[in-house]
Amino acid sequence: MAEIICAGFGGQGVLTTGMMLIDAGMEQGKNVLFYPSYGSEMRGGTANCSVKISDKRIASPVCKHLDILFTLNAPAIDKFEDRVKPGGLLLVNSSIVPEDRKYRDDIKVVKVPATEIAYELENPRGVNIVMLGAMAASSDLFTADYLESAIDNFFAKKGKNNPKNALCFRKGVEAVNG
Repeated sequence: MAEIICAGFGGQGVLTTGMMLIDAGMEQGKNVLFYPSYGSEMRGGTANCSVKISDKRIASPVCKHLDILFTLNAPAIDKFEDRVKPGGLLLVNSSIVPEDRKYRDDIKVVKVPATEIAYELENPRGVNIVMLGAMAASSDLFTADYLESAIDNFFAKKGKNNPKNALCFRKGVEAVNG
């Protein structure tokens, strides 16, 4: 079972990220869980969601031993870094997290300038998509090709199509793979 927390400020697409992940898992026939948490001010307040994806039944929504912590700001790291299990993955939006920040040395930390990339591609709402590309390149949760396709399907179901999302996703993959 994969335990994931996606966290950041409201309006950064944190909850949408969680929904894209569970949608991708459901498309593969897996059991999924999505548990959102956000403050009274949706935009600008803190937001996070717990995501579990498993071949087996999921007994609890609580994510205690994270495989992946997907963060879009420094407060998210402050709040959840201690829950990442040794050997787990911490994804950091290095555009807005101080460069000199210290991290645990028993986890894999992947820094991606996601905000800069999204703005360069003229898709400022695509920061989370850049980070999903980085996640696909840094973990074995989903292949990059599959997750890119699942993201397209997620938005297509909503009647939305933004070709710049694919560009953001690929740049996120590229930021990790070089």
